[in-house]
Amino acid sequence: MSDSAAAAIDPRPQPPEAPLPSDCCNSGCDPCVNDTYAEELHAYRQALAAWLARHPEASSTA
Repeated sequence: MSDSAAAAIDPRPQPPEAPLPSDCCNSGCDPCVNDTYAEELHAYRQALAAWLARHPEASSTA
């Protein structure tokens, strides 16, 4: 299977979009957009580590 075919079947995870400073209203919302982003970033890092374990050839280009 070619690299492009493998990428189509198991695409590399993409990082979440960071909130803008103006996205937080500083009123103590639960959850805050920054809390949600932190959770999404943690999940992304876990997904990326798992993906890199499945695609060790990609770690040299990461």
